[in-house]
Amino acid sequence: MWQTIRASALRRHSHYEAYAALVLSGGYEEAGDQGRFWVEAGDVILHDRFESHLDRFSGSGAVVLNLPLNPGHSFTSGAAKVADPDLIVRTAERSCAKAADLLLLTIQERRSRRDGWPDELAAALIQDPSLLLSRWAQEQGLAPWAVSRGFARVFDASPEAFRARVRARRAWKLIQATPDPLARIALDLGFADQSHMTRDVKQITGMTPRAWRVAANGFKTQKPSAL
Repeated sequence: MWQTIRASALRRHSHYEAYAALVLSGGYEEAGDQGRFWVEAGDVILHDRFESHLDRFSGSGAVVLNLPLNPGHSFTSGAAKVADPDLIVRTAERSCAKAADLLLLTIQERRSRRDGWPDELAAALIQDPSLLLSRWAQEQGLAPWAVSRGFARVFDASPEAFRARVRARRAWKLIQATPDPLARIALDLGFADQSHMTRDVKQITGMTPRAWRVAANGFKTQKPSAL
């Protein structure tokens, strides 16, 4: 739950469960599937399941309180502010679950910040994972090789890999939230075919789209047992 970080950076990594990272002291830069954020004491970053990111720390490092978020919590991934971090800490000393509930009830919006074209490209890919990278580079007056290299320096992933993760996570959500056929979801999101979607979703989540659909619908998608 408590994390004191003194390293200069944490390489890109994935988390299989949702959680909130409340910064208690110090600060850092996080670059991942939801874009890039600069946070300091009093800020919080909300992470959904299967998100991937890297962190870069200042010389003083950071102290962070990590609170698990359960499937019943409703939130939007990204950075926000906490009105009373001390209250969250005191509550967490008694109950992490109550602290998470309180945090989500009291967080405040925080103005987003973009610092250059890599952040603009990340935002564009999150908005539209079918974005043509060559066309975007041409519109920005950038060479394709410069886009690939510059983006990777910031996000530790190529634009193509970043786009693949955005698309796979969007598919994962639609598979669970809608009754749309899997082939239709694959087509709408720009996958080459359903098999392509299956590979990407399984690579990120560890389960196939069909398994997620069954898990989401429970008994509705399972054949009744023989009497």
